[in-house]
Order: sequence, then C-alpha cells, then structure tokens
Amino acid sequence: MNEYNLPYHLMVEEDIFFRIPEAMADVDPSIGEKKMILVTEENLKNLFGTYIEGIQKSFPNSEIYLMKESSYDEAADLAKYMAMHEIQLVIGFGGGSVLDLAKFAAFIGKQQYICLPTTLSNDSLASPVAVLGTEKKARKSFNCEIPDAIFVDIKIIKSAPKRQILSGIGDTISKYTALIDWKIACLKGKSKGDDFAYMLSKMALNSILHNDIKDLGSEEFIKQLTQALVMGGLAMEIAGSSRPSSGSEHLFCHALEENFSEVTTVPHGISVAIGSYGACKFQKRNLTKIKKVIKKYEIPVKPSDWKIDEKTFIGAWQTAAATRPDRYTILNETDLSDEMLRDLYHEMEEVFS
Repeated sequence: MNEYNLPYHLMVEEDIFFRIPEAMADVDPSIGEKKMILVTEENLKNLFGTYIEGIQKSFPNSEIYLMKESSYDEAADLAKYMAMHEIQLVIGFGGGSVLDLAKFAAFIGKQQYICLPTTLSNDSLASPVAVLGTEKKARKSFNCEIPDAIFVDIKIIKSAPKRQILSGIGDTISKYTALIDWKIACLKGKSKGDDFAYMLSKMALNSILHNDIKDLGSEEFIKQLTQALVMGGLAMEIAGSSRPSSGSEHLFCHALEENFSEVTTVPHGISVAIGSYGACKFQKRNLTKIKKVIKKYEIPVKPSDWKIDEKTFIGAWQTAAATRPDRYTILNETDLSDEMLRDLYHEMEEVFS
C-alpha cells in the first residue's frame, strides 16, 4: 500500500499567522514550546515585521534565519545548523524561494515544517519538491516532503502585487498541457501513471478554468486559488513525482531561467503560462480554453512584454528538453524548427496584444 504525507491543516483566514499554536493544538499540544526557527528574507522581515514579531511571541524559544540565495548549499548549511542547535520546528515565511529552502532544510533535518506563504504565485507552498540553485545559474528540483501544515493569511495575500496572483493562476493552468504530456509519456512507457493523482490535478485545473470569480483580491478567489495550488501539490505527492503539474511548458521555463539571463525577471507562473500556449500548439489541441482564461484574467503572456525577443523564444524552446532529459514530453516528438517557432512567437505577439 502506498503511503502519503498529507498536511494536518490547511487554513485560509485573516490574521491566522497570529494563531498558529492555537490552530495546531489538536495535532501537537506542545507546539508553542518547541524550539523554532523562522526562515524568511530581509525585505520580508522589513515589510511584515509586525507579523514576524507576533509569531515570535507565540514561540518563546524561537529565532529568525534570513535566506541569502535559496541554493542547495544554503539549505544543507541551514539543516546542519538546526541539527547542531536541536531545532524542532521550521516555519517558512515568504514566497516560493524561501518556502523551498525552508521545506528542503526541514526535510534533511527531519523537523516539523509549517508553511506560511506571503504570495500565491506558485504551488511551492504544498508541493513535495524544492527548486534550489546548484551551480552558476542552474536550478534543480529536489524531492522532499510537503508541509505538516499550511496557513494562508488572507490579509497578507491581499496586500501582494496583482502580478503574483496572476502567476499563481498561470502555474495552475499549466496543468492543461502538463497532464497531456504525462499521458504521452505513459503511452511511450516513459512514465508511470496514477489515476487519482491525475484526477486531483485536473480538479485543480478546472477550478480555475471554469471559475466565475473576477475579483482576484476577494476572499473567495484567494481560497479557491489556494485550494487549487494545494491540490496540485497533493497530486505530486500521490504520483511520487512532479508529472501531474510539470511538462513541456515547465521545461521552456527552465530553459529561460538557465540559458537566458536577460529574462530572469519573468515570474515562474507567467513563464509556464507562456510555455503552455506553445505546448498546447505542439500537442495539436484546441487553444480556446487556454486563451480564454489568459485573456479573462489578463495574464501577461506576450513574450516581448518580458523582453523575450524572437531569438530568445526560439532558443528557449529548442533547448527546453535538454534541461531535463529524463522527462519525456511532446517536445520529444516535435520538430522545433526556427520557422515554426518564429511563427508561434509572432502569433502570440498578435493574439495577446
């Protein structure tokens, strides 16, 4: 029988960050007395000082760790520090980079881990994967465990820039192509399928594709997006890989990040949304659904808006498969000629102008 790690709690409420020990009391009555480290970064400490001070008061025996670069080496160093100082609980407070560092360090050290996201820009809040820097500009996905609890403070999410919410939507709709890539890999004997994980990821996708809420700052939408991102993370946990959420569109994103430093400002969720349009074309599928949701929420996927020129766009697609050669996708079956990719680039420029 398969064993899965599932969060004890998923709570989406205003000011929940001030009530963590109380919220976790039924699972761990002694949580408020545990030796704890809160992982965040300098700018977030300055921005959310009141919240961080409140959390520290909830944990009398606590300290703060400020992330520097979200790399594998830094995560290993943090894990060593926590082992030497007998840290029992890790709290990640921040966006994807902070959460991945905290999550992986807690996994190495086998500490209890609580996730406090300050944005909903991607599914790192609940995924069993940490994306960390390795050498130079390269980043690699490392398997770990999902959080023991996830608390989303609606007030903090509302204060985040709209672009971060759009990025979270983009990361969710990328499942539209990732799931088909997974099917393609299974048919070729390159991956193992899992019907329940597939269903859960599809539910996450549909909750955004067929959503009628237009106010992205509303409590209702924040809850819905949180649930979609968490369902995506649980699908990966059940599948034992990131296949339910990551396909050729993510390989395009990795290629941009690793090979084209001039466009590193593109948020992950926006980058995979750009990739999803192209992947959908390669898969020879109807583009209506993906175009509709991109235009509905005005997700900025026009390449030139992110300084992605024609040459960069072509190069990213042509080097995408090499970023993860073990991952079979539609790219393994597509002739990525300069001419075809040039036409795709100009099509996106026109469609999303």
